Amino acid sequence: MALTAEEKEQRAKAREAKAREREARQQEKERLETERLEAMRVYEREYEATCDYICGIDEAGRGPLAGPVVAAAVILPAGLTIPLVNDSKKLTERRRELLYPEIMEKAVAVGVGIVCEKRIDQINILQATYEAMRQAIENLAVRPDVLLNDAVRIPGVEIPQVPIVKGDAKSISIACASIIAKVTRDRMMSEYEKQYPGYGFASHKGYGSASHMEAIRSLGPCPLHRRTFLKNIRRQEETE
Repeated sequence: MALTAEEKEQRAKAREAKAREREARQQEKERLETERLEAMRVYEREYEATCDYICGIDEAGRGPLAGPVVAAAVILPAGLTIPLVNDSKKLTERRRELLYPEIMEKAVAVGVGIVCEKRIDQINILQATYEAMRQAIENLAVRPDVLLNDAVRIPGVEIPQVPIVKGDAKSISIACASIIAKVTRDRMMSEYEKQYPGYGFASHKGYGSASHMEAIRSLGPCPLHRRTFLKNIRRQEETE
């Protein structure tokens, strides 16, 4: 049955109203994202007047049972914001992979530090994390004027440091570093899956998931496993 002119007009108006609603929602979404990104530049703005190179530092891989700990140091151009950048833990793997090349392209400098599982067993995970962070700083193409760190103060570094609790959610420089470190480590663990099949490194990235624990019980540890971490787990299981 054909629509009357009045019905056609009503449907057209309804479509227009829905389009306006979608546009309003999109504008509100963009406004909130702009506000969030500006809030993530509060520490950068504080130091931009006196520092040319502000460096964010973060790590990935302190908690896993296997694989390295990776740190990244990122220096962004003054005033730069990158839409959707956030603490890497709040982003999907796909989003991190999309942001990674954009950060690498737009950053003034990016440095990465990697400390293997054997070194972690030798000096403990905290000292290994510091070592990876120092490597990341040393691998930058320029020397930072100030370091914005995610919650830690790195020993053995003469550059002024600003530890920020939950810094990867409060500083865009640290958030970018967290993404670079996370993507770098995740890619490494996916490659290790080919070298050590059966453990599921490509999926759990070395963390202590149920499937990972079962693989260790079934296959035994491989060279990637942190022996000190496995010992702690065995102690816990024995006391339970």
